[in-house]
Amino acid sequence: MGSTKTRYAPDYAVHPGEIIAETLEARGLKKNDLAQRIGISEKHLSQILHGKSPVLPETAIRLERVLDVQAQLWLNLNSNYDLFMRREEEKLEMQKKIKWVERFPLKELQNRGFIVKTTDKLRVFASLLDFFNIGTIPSWESYVNSLAVRYRQSGAFSCSIEAVSCWLKIGERIAMSAQTRPFDKETFKKNLQKIRTLTTQEPAVFEPKIKQLCADAGIAIAFVQEFPKTRLSGATFWLNNEKAVIMLSLRYKSNDHFWFTFFHEAGHVLLHGKKDIIIDSYSLSGSDQEEEANTFAADFLIPPKTYSSFIMQNPQISRESIRKLADETVIAPGIIIGRLQKDERLPYKTELNKLKIRYELENEFAKQTGGEL
Repeated sequence: MGSTKTRYAPDYAVHPGEIIAETLEARGLKKNDLAQRIGISEKHLSQILHGKSPVLPETAIRLERVLDVQAQLWLNLNSNYDLFMRREEEKLEMQKKIKWVERFPLKELQNRGFIVKTTDKLRVFASLLDFFNIGTIPSWESYVNSLAVRYRQSGAFSCSIEAVSCWLKIGERIAMSAQTRPFDKETFKKNLQKIRTLTTQEPAVFEPKIKQLCADAGIAIAFVQEFPKTRLSGATFWLNNEKAVIMLSLRYKSNDHFWFTFFHEAGHVLLHGKKDIIIDSYSLSGSDQEEEANTFAADFLIPPKTYSSFIMQNPQISRESIRKLADETVIAPGIIIGRLQKDERLPYKTELNKLKIRYELENEFAKQTGGEL
């Protein structure tokens, strides 16, 4: 029969200082007396008795002579205590790592190919560190704190900073790999006019053209699906003074929301500073910056005079009138419907919604990197 080995792992350990204290009490010795006999200061002895300092070999030999207790006993107690305390520290460190990992949208990150697929939380922990390009949890906290300083969020809602940081990191990684020219404001304005004419095209046609026209003006475009419960539609930030980033989540999938969000983010690039990270929620409203970006997007897509004239001439809005305006302004009909609904001139539930087109978002990062983690 084979033998089974059982490893004994006690759930406690005794510091040698505790035994020394008990010995002093049992023998009626005072601390200062023992300190003097073994040739150390009373303060040093007190630290040993309270478990704050180890018993070194030299001190163990002196204790053996004074207390008639073998030096090896003190050293063994010391070694066992140190080993136990290190194991307890490792348990706490492991629990902290697992607790930190569980704060993130792990399934989403795994399904999109950003972190390793495994139930081993320690491997997931290491994969998360790689994803964020950091070495420790405090490093991630510093990263998030730096984001928070620059972070402006529109809409009144709460969301997970862990999920938001993942979403932004994906956009950052896509943007870093994108080849762009140095930012040029005038070029971007001109190219936005060209992009506006692409609203009538299919995604397969307009997607590469948008990216190229923006890249020529110093802006990297990143299509990144939002994470659950974050309700993010877009974001704008700068990697450096010469490279801006526009992120789009395609939250609502309809073309009116997509194009309005794109030009809203473009408004942030043109109108606002380079220090902030502006993250937009589903509402795209709230602050002065958001209202400025809203006005920019609305007026860029449909010139104010054209829109006012359309409203005056069409008290009863029809499919034909919308198609006519779309042809005249060279934009998708769905964009006009979205504008009319936002201005409460059309109900959100209407047969005219059939003129809107729905888009699907692919895994942009996997597409750009060949699916590599």
